[in-house]
Amino acid sequence: MRKVQIYSRRGCHLCDEALQTLEILQRELGFEIEEIFIDGDSDLEYKYGEQVPVIQIDHVQHDFFTVNPARFRKSFGEIS
Repeated sequence: MRKVQIYSRRGCHLCDEALQTLEILQRELGFEIEEIFIDGDSDLEYKYGEQVPVIQIDHVQHDFFTVNPARFRKSFGEIS
């Protein structure tokens, strides 16, 4: 099964919105969601810092801040 990673912070409203959008897309496209909190991980905080949420499809960076459903569907079909 394909996996979508979302790098996020606790209490981040953009992260919550992105996760909700991914959950809707998950029902349509059938993938696993892995939520990874960067809080307290100095390497991840350095790497993703102010860009959260960061969305990856099968470990390939797709986008950050928001999830555009049309763009996500297109990328999901292209990344294999």
